[in-house]
Amino acid sequence: MSDPVFSRLSSGRAPVPSQIDTSVPSIARVYDYLLGGKDHYEADRQSCRTMLEAVPETPLLAKANRAFLRRAVRYLVGEAGVRQLVDIGSGLPTAGNVHEVAQRIDPEVRVLYTDNDPIVLAHGRALLPADETTGLIQADLRDPDAIFDDPETRRLIDPDQPFAVLLGGILMHLEAEEDPDGVAARIRDRLPSGGYLMASNTCDTGEPHARDLARAFAEGGMGSNCFRTREQQLHYFDGLELIEPGLVPNNQWRPDEDFPDPQNPAHALHIGAIGRKP
Repeated sequence: MSDPVFSRLSSGRAPVPSQIDTSVPSIARVYDYLLGGKDHYEADRQSCRTMLEAVPETPLLAKANRAFLRRAVRYLVGEAGVRQLVDIGSGLPTAGNVHEVAQRIDPEVRVLYTDNDPIVLAHGRALLPADETTGLIQADLRDPDAIFDDPETRRLIDPDQPFAVLLGGILMHLEAEEDPDGVAARIRDRLPSGGYLMASNTCDTGEPHARDLARAFAEGGMGSNCFRTREQQLHYFDGLELIEPGLVPNNQWRPDEDFPDPQNPAHALHIGAIGRKP
């Protein structure tokens, strides 16, 4: 990559922005580690170790969240007929990316990825296709208008036609003062009639496992308010029609063979849903 802001690591991995402080854990890299990826650093691994000490099933939750995302995309494209997807907080590219799942059903589906982590942008530029149907921007969930008004978004997404916004495991990382309900509301406002919102997040079940993992998230730099109750998270879908079976543990949402260890009780700690705007 010719941009001077990038430097290639001696390990041979994809270019990483040289100004990034890899001594600070990154949500995207932590998630990559839990999914079995290789693009992470000691600070990310230490954060994960804290989580694993609290709840050893934490990688299971990350994998189940990813499986839910794939099933959601298959529903949106294959059943609901959506042909435009905006994946906010997309994280590092991995197997079974949104565009791969969607375009396996219809090659003309347009997908916009967005993340606020420059490392995601670097890896995405190197690994994602640069074509007329797939794009990537660096932007922040906390400023939805900047996402939807970006020229690349406008190139790919027709705001007057139904599109779906994917929020896979990202609203949970907003602190209370960052107003996750308000962020979700601003995203819903940008959806046209027939548009969809998908969201999945960790859940406060009131059980010791949830409290322990919430503490580990906070200690690991992932946010101090990641575990909200199901009732709190229902507000993300205010004004939308929830697609059956509603807001449920990820492995209970239209299950198929694509989720790990379906009977593990830890699955209750991560819930998701899709809502449709009338």
